[in-house]
Amino acid sequence: QVQLVESGGGLVQDGGSLRLSCAASGRTLGRYAMGWFRQAPGKERTIVACISYNGATTYYSDSVKGRFTISRDNAKKTVYLQMNGLNTEDTAVYYCASSRGSLVYSGLSESDFGSWGQGTQVTVSA
Repeated sequence: QVQLVESGGGLVQDGGSLRLSCAASGRTLGRYAMGWFRQAPGKERTIVACISYNGATTYYSDSVKGRFTISRDNAKKTVYLQMNGLNTEDTAVYYCASSRGSLVYSGLSESDFGSWGQGTQVTVSA
């Protein structure tokens, strides 16, 4: 089992940037793909970005492609989400999650992730 703790959320103005961090403890982070998800008020949790165990492959949802960048530092057991060009529709609780596998592929879903952080709030003001 892995424990995940997100940080870096907060309030930012439209067009601003934030970098989220996800610190892991427990099992070896470097063996598993990692993902960021988000849940806006009244909506289902959706995938934002994923990264393979070695960082070679990434996936982004269409809504964040070109604005967000996922990365990882396995030595530090940390995964990052750099968010640029934020807008009000990015307001949500952001969750870090550890996959049960090592690769990123089309069709990855929430059910493929077995460990979750507690979430960090990102609020974008107009």
